Amino acid sequence: MMQQYLKLKAQASSYLLFYRMGDFYEMFYDDAQRGAKLLNLTLTKRGSSNGAPIPMAGVPVHAMEQYLARLVALGESVAICEQIGDPAASKGPVERKIVRIVTPGTLTDEALLPAKADRMIAAVHVARHNKALRAGLAWMNLANGEFKATECAADMLDSELHRVAPAELVCGESQRTSAVGDTDGMAISTIPDWHFELDGARQALQQHFGVDTLDGFDLAGMPLATSAAGALLRYVSRTQSQTLSHVQSISADRAGAYVVLDPVTRKNLELTETLSGEESPTLLSTLDHCETPMGSRLLRRWLHNPLRDNEAVQQRQEAIRALLAAPGPDAGLDAAPPLDALRRQLNRYPDIERIATRVALRSVRPRELASLRDALGDLPSLAKAVRDAFAPVGKLQQFSAQMELTPALHTLLQRAIAPEPALLVRDGGVLAPGYDAELDELRRLASDNGEFLVELEARERARTGIGNLRVEFNRVHGFYIEVSRGQADKVPDDYRRRQTLKNAERYITPELKSWEDKVLSAKDRSLAREKGLFEELLDQLAPSVPALSQCAAALAELDVLAALAEHARQNEWAAPELCEASEIVIEAGRHPVVEHSIERFTPNDCELGPQRRMLLITGPNMGGKSTYMRQVALIVLLARTGSFVPAASARIGQIDRIFTRIGAADDLAGGRSTFMMEMTEAAAILAASTPQSLVLMDEIGRGTSTYDGLALAWSIAHRLLTHNQALTLFATHYFEITRLPGEAQCAANIHLAAAESPSGIVFLHQVQPGPASRSYGIQVAQRAGIPPAVIRRASQELSRLEARGAPTPQLDLFAAAATRAQGDEPAANDARPDQEPEHEQAADALRAELAAIDPDQLTPREALDALYRLRNAYL
Repeated sequence: MMQQYLKLKAQASSYLLFYRMGDFYEMFYDDAQRGAKLLNLTLTKRGSSNGAPIPMAGVPVHAMEQYLARLVALGESVAICEQIGDPAASKGPVERKIVRIVTPGTLTDEALLPAKADRMIAAVHVARHNKALRAGLAWMNLANGEFKATECAADMLDSELHRVAPAELVCGESQRTSAVGDTDGMAISTIPDWHFELDGARQALQQHFGVDTLDGFDLAGMPLATSAAGALLRYVSRTQSQTLSHVQSISADRAGAYVVLDPVTRKNLELTETLSGEESPTLLSTLDHCETPMGSRLLRRWLHNPLRDNEAVQQRQEAIRALLAAPGPDAGLDAAPPLDALRRQLNRYPDIERIATRVALRSVRPRELASLRDALGDLPSLAKAVRDAFAPVGKLQQFSAQMELTPALHTLLQRAIAPEPALLVRDGGVLAPGYDAELDELRRLASDNGEFLVELEARERARTGIGNLRVEFNRVHGFYIEVSRGQADKVPDDYRRRQTLKNAERYITPELKSWEDKVLSAKDRSLAREKGLFEELLDQLAPSVPALSQCAAALAELDVLAALAEHARQNEWAAPELCEASEIVIEAGRHPVVEHSIERFTPNDCELGPQRRMLLITGPNMGGKSTYMRQVALIVLLARTGSFVPAASARIGQIDRIFTRIGAADDLAGGRSTFMMEMTEAAAILAASTPQSLVLMDEIGRGTSTYDGLALAWSIAHRLLTHNQALTLFATHYFEITRLPGEAQCAANIHLAAAESPSGIVFLHQVQPGPASRSYGIQVAQRAGIPPAVIRRASQELSRLEARGAPTPQLDLFAAAATRAQGDEPAANDARPDQEPEHEQAADALRAELAAIDPDQLTPREALDALYRLRNAYL
């Protein structure tokens, strides 16, 4: 057995091997030690190898999924080894085989997959093409058969990976560290580099799809994407140990199809995860009114992939408008408004998308088929309701057509699956009575309660005239007919003696022997027959997988549009106008998430366009600058997904990218300070933003000295305005920058209003034209609980600095070094510390003594003494 295990372990390579032994999956050697540590299992020993005990740990078969889920969550991959031979017929160890490999990106089991999120697996290949370093990226959603590929510049790979967000990333052995950058949260799997060779990858794709060329899949001119796709297809096929029949096609994702969001922007806008890593409150959690898990997953994809094409966005918007504008109850969808009735109907549907995949992979559970059967029974009424109740909008009518599946599929499932099937096929009771006559007979025999024996006994008594004849059973001899010694002469010729006792004889008849053979093996034969019939049923269902997948896609999109329509109705959202120009005009806009977390949200306008490209935003901390900036970006993103937006009205033009430079963060492990991170993000924005980009720049230059920061902030703002010409929201506390609109007509000042009251500062959260009069930083600090002594000292220092007009400039050591390098000597009249006038030295000494005094800590007598001491020393 251990020889067999070691051969299978060699096939599993670095994966943990779950080796089936009866009711347990066992692990041995290093796998046992690693698995025991990861799963907190008891580590035991069994047998020996080279004189040392063999470590062993295992998990029960019935609980395997929960252990698998824990391992996958830790980024581990597991090879599942099953017994495929018959123990009764085997000589030596039962034949075993690795039936599949479970990796973080190849999950299909319901218990392992998050219901409302996708688990993608991607492959990446970076190489030079046409003298430029480019990346080919392919990804697959094994749970629904989606397969896509794209190519991009190598420096865009990070953004593309975060857009796709794969759970597992496959790359060549030589590119594990060199080509792949930030892989936070992704499991990394490596395969030999030759898997990415173009000819082999192309052949693998052509063979899978049964075509002679890939031109029909729009992969022409994308050699790196083709290489990645072929390598990925082979990798996933190997993990599943079968052909991926539900992967029917591959499509190319073109770079210009989506609004590009880099990883920093996705994080700052809190699309599906908060800055602290929570799932709520986010844009997704706020909008997700979907009734099916398919819809929730699609909504997540839409939010991470906003569209640039106005026509595609307009189709979604028109469908939402039709759902909201549907007439009253007389339209035929129950007695409720059509949208409410539609959403109630959608709530009854299971996850058809993933059920169809598991049918294709032959891992579907009986109860999933039962739920599919019930769903298919409801589909005609839903399709008719969509046709009849809503305006003839192209998308809605398309959904109706996709939901009209052949009735034969529902009929087959209705006839085959029991009303309440067992959880697993091995438990029996999955197929409905009447589906198979032989199975019904075996079930009848297996569950026979003795009626046949009673009937046989009565019949034999009448036939033989033996009144005390009995038909009985024991585990050693099976079924028999017992006759007392005194009646033995009446036994018919067809009786065969089975056992002789002191006072009785036991016989068997051909009829009883035949029935015994049936009964004793009926249960096993029944389970085997049912398993075979279930496999045949899956064969019959397999051709319907593409139609089921299309139906699931229609249900998911209908669910998302209905959820967005419901949210728009509840929160008075408006349909944005889409235009081709690069502009953003929002009237009374609101933050879609924040408006639900406070009692009263103050709406604000925003206008950006060809003649107004930058808004310089000033105002106090906590005044709402960041909220205002984020709400503009989220309104733009929602408009590009086809959703209505939280505003009285909006006109959103073509946007190619959204950039954000918000908040303070560092990368200490990477050796980058907060200011370094800030400048790195700013550099990326300056390098990549275009006149069609939306840029959010918040508090740039605050991580260094005042003059340095001011100079950088001014220069960055000027560059964005004059060179990049991006649509920019630029928030700052450097009031000197508010002079920029005087030099450039395309910039304008706005501020978040605040007022002082006897109880402190009051934030009005209103956007008003012009720069703010002051920052109110000390007032905000007071509200934060800074001690009064510190507040008073800060106020005094602020007054002193304002009286001087400007802070002391920072000494530029590099400039001095450069001057000396050029051979210049300091001027004769340049002041040096040892040449300062006498009164300056006295003033500095006085300042030092004053700085050492804390008036709040002095008694009146100590304060008076200090005053006299200073007077005598300096007057």
